[in-house]
Amino acid sequence: MKESVIILFLFCAGVLTGWMDILPDWITHSEASNWAVYAMLAAVGMGLGFDVRAWRILRDLKGWVLIIPVMIIAGTALGATVAWLVLDMPFRDVLAVASGLGYYSLSSMLISRLADTSLGSVALISNMVRELVTLLLAPLFVRLCGGLGPLSAAGAATDTCLPAIIKSSGERNAIISVFSGMTLTVAVPFLITAIFTWL
Repeated sequence: MKESVIILFLFCAGVLTGWMDILPDWITHSEASNWAVYAMLAAVGMGLGFDVRAWRILRDLKGWVLIIPVMIIAGTALGATVAWLVLDMPFRDVLAVASGLGYYSLSSMLISRLADTSLGSVALISNMVRELVTLLLAPLFVRLCGGLGPLSAAGAATDTCLPAIIKSSGERNAIISVFSGMTLTVAVPFLITAIFTWL
């Protein structure tokens, strides 16, 4: 939770800095945000490549474990469709925000680059809320939905939600959540790019 509060503080500081228009033009009118996105994608790829646990989990749990992240993506898309029915937003934008799957840093930067910064801000807040709700309500999700409830709610944010998942769901579901989170982390940039390309 501490990390989420720091991210929220930095986001608010960035909004305030932009609103006050105190940054020099070479920062505000440069390709810095694009390069930041590229660097983050490279860092995600390297992190997954270095993490041998991902390959060990995949080998031990067999291919059926892929059903879990696929169903999380499907459930998120269904939730986005329901939200779209009550929100005054284009379906593409609602689906793109939801496709962040709890990965607020990368999804907000990608959406800001592919659409606009206001939608990127919505993605940041929406996906941070997803993580915070999981941290706070993990035991309730277990009671209502079973052991896979908290990791489904966390989506790609299972790394920061892992202590809550272990405490409420147990060690085995924590192992599944690590693999699910890594799979969803890889899926986020592809999903968001596909939405803005084809919808």
